Amino acid sequence: MAPLEVIGAAYSRSGTDSLRAALDILGYRTLHAKVMLMEKVGRPELFEDAYDHPDKPVDWNYLFDGFDAAVEFPAICFVRPLLEAYPNAKVILIERDADSWYESVKNNVIKMLEVAEARELSEHGTHLIRAFEKLWLDGVLLDPKLRADAEEVKSRYKAHNAWVKEHVPQERLLALKLEEGINWDKMCAFLGKPVPAEPYPRINSSKEFNEEIPNFAERLEDL
Repeated sequence: MAPLEVIGAAYSRSGTDSLRAALDILGYRTLHAKVMLMEKVGRPELFEDAYDHPDKPVDWNYLFDGFDAAVEFPAICFVRPLLEAYPNAKVILIERDADSWYESVKNNVIKMLEVAEARELSEHGTHLIRAFEKLWLDGVLLDPKLRADAEEVKSRYKAHNAWVKEHVPQERLLALKLEEGINWDKMCAFLGKPVPAEPYPRINSSKEFNEEIPNFAERLEDL
């Protein structure tokens, strides 16, 4: 199904799972870390190799085979090369207040990784967690001390958002703020899609995420 038509450049805990669901409603097939986990799709080891060898040619159509949109991990780790590989793709960036964003990451993403790291994972699960930790904000999750350094993590998050807004051509970029609310109007106008009759999805709150952590961990064992 690749090439990609939509690239979600927002980091985890910035409304990315809702964005994934919204794009699917609009008719896209969207890759997201949750999809890689729950459906055992994607090739995390090849994304890791692309990250480790940035000068090595990459067949992005192969890596995103079956998808025409991608949000959150792993696409957020490759925004620069994906912009070049897919010059017609639209980019959606959702920004969140850095303080509340970090609290959500600490209480959700990092907690899930800690649970996963204590388990015997399947081969796919091992590849997925290893790639996620290495690629996400350039390895900030690899070191427990660095994970806990709120200012460093927030600094990297803000630098990523600033880079996207500076380097993505304005006609290809829709920049939204989570605190202002996300709805269909701007998104559908940007993507050239009719507004769906159903409400914009609101899923994967901190409470929902935490309730799902045991299921995520079990899934990583069974993949």
